[in-house]
Amino acid sequence: MSNGNRYPPLFLLTQSQWGIGDIDNERHFNVAPAMKATDRHKLIDRVKTIEGLTDDERSALLGLLRETKTYGLVWEDKPEVVEERLRDELPVLVEDKDRALTEAGPEAPNHILIEGDNLEALATLAYTHAGKIDVIYIDPPYNTGNKDFVYNDSYVDNEDSYRHSKWLSFMSRRLKISKKLLSDRGVIFISIDDNEQANLKLLCDEIFGQHNFVSNIIWEKADSPRMDAKTISSRHDFILCYAKNMDVLPIKKLQVLNIPAHYNKTDEKGRRYYLKPLRYMGNADAREDRPNMYYAIIAPDGTEVYPIRADGTDGRWRWSKEKFQMESERVDFVKSKKGWSVYTRLYAENMNETPLESIWYNKDVESNRQAIALVKSIFGSEKIFTNPKPIKLIERIVSIVGDKQSFVLDFFAGSGTTLHAVMQLNAEDGGKRQCILCTNNENGICENVTYERNKRVIQGYTKPNGEHVEGLHNNNLRYYRTDFVWRSRSTKNMRRLVQLSTDMLCIKENLYTEKKTFAGLPTFKNIYRYFEQGDKKMLIIYDERYVDEIVKMIAADTGSELKVASFETDSKIKVYVFSPSEDPWEASFEPVNDKVELCALPQAIYNTYKRILPKLRQQPVGPTGEEDALAETDDELGGLFVTEGGDE
Repeated sequence: MSNGNRYPPLFLLTQSQWGIGDIDNERHFNVAPAMKATDRHKLIDRVKTIEGLTDDERSALLGLLRETKTYGLVWEDKPEVVEERLRDELPVLVEDKDRALTEAGPEAPNHILIEGDNLEALATLAYTHAGKIDVIYIDPPYNTGNKDFVYNDSYVDNEDSYRHSKWLSFMSRRLKISKKLLSDRGVIFISIDDNEQANLKLLCDEIFGQHNFVSNIIWEKADSPRMDAKTISSRHDFILCYAKNMDVLPIKKLQVLNIPAHYNKTDEKGRRYYLKPLRYMGNADAREDRPNMYYAIIAPDGTEVYPIRADGTDGRWRWSKEKFQMESERVDFVKSKKGWSVYTRLYAENMNETPLESIWYNKDVESNRQAIALVKSIFGSEKIFTNPKPIKLIERIVSIVGDKQSFVLDFFAGSGTTLHAVMQLNAEDGGKRQCILCTNNENGICENVTYERNKRVIQGYTKPNGEHVEGLHNNNLRYYRTDFVWRSRSTKNMRRLVQLSTDMLCIKENLYTEKKTFAGLPTFKNIYRYFEQGDKKMLIIYDERYVDEIVKMIAADTGSELKVASFETDSKIKVYVFSPSEDPWEASFEPVNDKVELCALPQAIYNTYKRILPKLRQQPVGPTGEEDALAETDDELGGLFVTEGGDE
């Protein structure tokens, strides 16, 4: 192989075993058809004796031979620079308050934009939003080979023999975390085209479970065919849809807004309907096919009416005699020269909902052309972003799952269409959905496109033709960047992690209103901070030496030298407190345990990260003799990127 790597980049296992072909000078292997267990064991013994293999090569081949998987994707995992960084550092989120748009007030939805690599952002969300996200929509790079996919700061093109392996490695890491973010009723939608659709389907089958596959939606993205197409003009993309739990899938039906023209009659209550013959027509319409549905119906003048086929022979009714009696108010009689005919009323109100279909036409959810036109109208430039998704497409996705309070996530945010759609949908139905966007800032996209677009949508903007578009003012938008703390668990790093986690805690609790006093006394930034909004209360204690005094403040201990007024609260205070262990000073808080809910930091964050971050790089013992606490469990728990199963 020209790139010198030992293994082919991508395989599809269609049987239960791997076979080893002739090992050439480049030491690669070929996939053989199905192999019996006895033959596999013989081959394992043979590999153990082959000369010229290094220990790592021998171990890799034996591992593949012992693979018991019967079907699925296997590819060469290609490390990412960002993944390697997470072996040394822990990500946190820090707010850029200068970009905060909070004029709507604390009761309005708080939307979040995270600037940073989405793998790092997803790791932080695993702490703040695990099991909370109801809808995930992503539009990842399609890996067309035309410089649309960057891996480790380099474009992946058609000449890269590991093009698909890199993409699968990239997507696998992110999708595994996204599964942990989904609520029990959560659903993920992934836009893709033919370049990776087949591979993505198999990857999602493995991560989310084939039984949780909902649909492979076809979206008509183009208004017309490409006349320069060399073969067949492709006018569609795919949207793969998977549920977290198919048993509680909340997919809604579509509302039918326009009543078809053939509902051309109106009853005394103003309801629209049309008449349909009660005589059954089509296959099996003869009397002998359903004898119990052949009976006389009495017309208004007392005439007996029977179902007669066009050829004069006996037919049958669509309803049984019992149903006819129950639904008699829906029966109409029409008299002609040939006699009486019997009809039933079909009301428009009985068809105001219809199941979703797997083909979404651009007349219903718009096309790429309309999406580009919208972005151009916001920015006044056609080149600000090349491939935005239409607002109506995302509106449909968000509206058919979850409810009006849903959390929506897009970690390939691009131009920010998903947030725009969520805010528009909230304005239409009075919802308070909250949206989280994640994107890097390559070429200034996060600052100058994603943020700027939604800032204009919230505040209002003027189109190039001079038309003013009123803003969606009832929304807050907060801007965050990823920051990092060394994984080495020294006291200094632990304290820094807690200090830098304040913004993450605000996101986690959806509580941003900070008070300058607590129990009648001022707060101190490096000792404790207090947040309160309505019934929600959060206290963050950075210096454990003040725990006893804070307990007295909560309890209004008359023996305290502070002599403060009683601190009254109807709901419990969520208390995050620095602790070098998992104990959140429960003994100290015993006098007020009915008023507080305790959480020890940074251990709660460590507990989350140790399940999703890549395996820790070996660290020397620090000057204080402290070793990284994550190292104690990494060998046992591995990490989401390197082990199977996890905590599922």
